[in-house]
Amino acid sequence: MDKIFLDDFPSLSELTKQFNKNNLPLFREANAHIHTPYSFSAFPDMATIFRMAKDEEIAALGINDFFVTDGYKDFSNGCVKNRIFPLFNIEFIGLLKEEQKKGIRINDPNNPGRIYFCGKGLDYPFNPGFFQNLRLKSVIRESQNQMKAMISKLNRIIEPVNPSIILSYENIKARYAMELVRERHLAKAVRSAATEAYPEGNDQIDFLEKIYGGRKSKAENGNTSQLENEIRSNLLKSGGAAFVEENEDSFLELDRIIKIIIKAGGIPCYPVLLDDNSGNTTEFERDKEKLAEALSYHKIGCVELIPGRNSLSVLRDFVTWFHERNFLITFGTEHNTPELIPLKVTARGSEELDDEMKRIAWEGVCVIAAHQYLRAKGMQGYVLADSRPSLDQKNELALLGRMVIEFFLIKK
Repeated sequence: MDKIFLDDFPSLSELTKQFNKNNLPLFREANAHIHTPYSFSAFPDMATIFRMAKDEEIAALGINDFFVTDGYKDFSNGCVKNRIFPLFNIEFIGLLKEEQKKGIRINDPNNPGRIYFCGKGLDYPFNPGFFQNLRLKSVIRESQNQMKAMISKLNRIIEPVNPSIILSYENIKARYAMELVRERHLAKAVRSAATEAYPEGNDQIDFLEKIYGGRKSKAENGNTSQLENEIRSNLLKSGGAAFVEENEDSFLELDRIIKIIIKAGGIPCYPVLLDDNSGNTTEFERDKEKLAEALSYHKIGCVELIPGRNSLSVLRDFVTWFHERNFLITFGTEHNTPELIPLKVTARGSEELDDEMKRIAWEGVCVIAAHQYLRAKGMQGYVLADSRPSLDQKNELALLGRMVIEFFLIKK
């Protein structure tokens, strides 16, 4: 088995002797949620992640791929080599059937009942247990069957326009995906096929507009990210000609997701969508009191935000409210679209976060770091034996995590 970077860390008493809490920084730059090329990512390769993180002085970084942990080894090695503290996370897509029936949107603005959900600070190597692993593999298999059905539909749409362009699951996976094939890989494959078949930009757009069914392209000339987003929106999303609805077996129930996360040593974490560009929120998130109550019912004591989606004022109000109620809070950027934005976390419109927001998010990162450290030492961590979060030990764990990260950053 590969040596894990936490294996040779000093004991808690040794760490305490080495660091004076008054000399530890109040916060550092951190990003607890990025997707890598092992699912879909804006990063062309893993090396780009670490180069950007070093350039932007990111001290802690969290891998957060959909359904898979195949990137953990590369991520861990790259982080250790570049002195960036690694956080081992995962993301799932689940379904709340009662909310779906009632038309209640959770944290997907377009699909009632659908829920995105994360596990934070998982054990590395990942081990959710035999039966949970079987269920996870079944969900992955169903998701890939959906992708294959969508590829078949794309080929039927493309064939009358240009029969020489034929897409295949195997080729798309080999060229664009390191593990799972996702919608965005299909959009990238269609855009690349258009580029290769039609060297002239106008011919490419003409081809795309034909497979759009006559709809005009609104993407800026030469903007590949916009073009891929447009292909996905016009063809692959609900209502698009190549859309295939997910089989219910593609989704896990929330309780099963939480069970997988707990079994794998992680912290259940709800990713908050919050406000969109028009200031709207989903029905599930509209009332903070009810949201907190629903999360507490499921023993969820951690929330995560992608501040780039939110206005700073709404973000600050939400984060302050939940922090006062002792929730663990982390921030990330996702990088789950074609646009290669900075790793440094900012609010909508690249508005800088204030020091208090950064301090709260750093506290969350430090608790996850402490959780990983304790789990590696064979101890309990942030999640108690009955799956409840250890809320009354949050401050203690945050201090431990600060020491763990600082030791990692200065370790020779």
